Formats: sequence, C-alpha cells, structure tokens
Amino acid sequence: MAYQLLFTESYLKRAKRFAKRHPELKPQYEKTLRLLEQDPFHPSLRLHSLTGRLSGLHSVSINLNYRLTLELLIHDERIIPINIGSHEEVYR
Repeated sequence: MAYQLLFTESYLKRAKRFAKRHPELKPQYEKTLRLLEQDPFHPSLRLHSLTGRLSGLHSVSINLNYRLTLELLIHDERIIPINIGSHEEVYR
C-alpha cells in the first residue's frame, strides 16, 4: 500500500532551513521520505505517537539525532509532515 506525502508551505520552509544547516543529512532525509511513502511502519523509521502538547502527531527518525514529526492519516493513506529538526527542536 502506497501512502501520499502532502507538504504544507510552512513545512517546506522548515525543511529548506534544515537542509541548509545540515546538507550532509540529505541522503538520509530522502530515504526517510521514500520509506514513509512505501511503508510508514517500517522498523527503521521507529514510528511512534506523541503525547502532551504534540498529541495526535507521530514522529519518525531520520537518524539517531534528528526527527520528523508528522500527521499520519491512516484512513486516507496520507502523511503530512509537520516539523523537522533535532530531538530538542522538534519536541519543544
């Protein structure tokens, strides 16, 4: 089952800033997006739901230090990335 990534304007701005600060992570980031489209439950993504003020969102790992938060709409097979950054940046 393929999923559709839907990028908001605000996310694209965040992703662009992230790419400028971390060009070395581009291959890992692109791999993360491909895996999300193919199978958001792939073990290497470490998908988990968030709690507290981020309740209703999920997070996946780009690598051990960087995360991608997203809204995962399983019913419609849609994934909407919300934020990207380090663990501290994404979860504050």
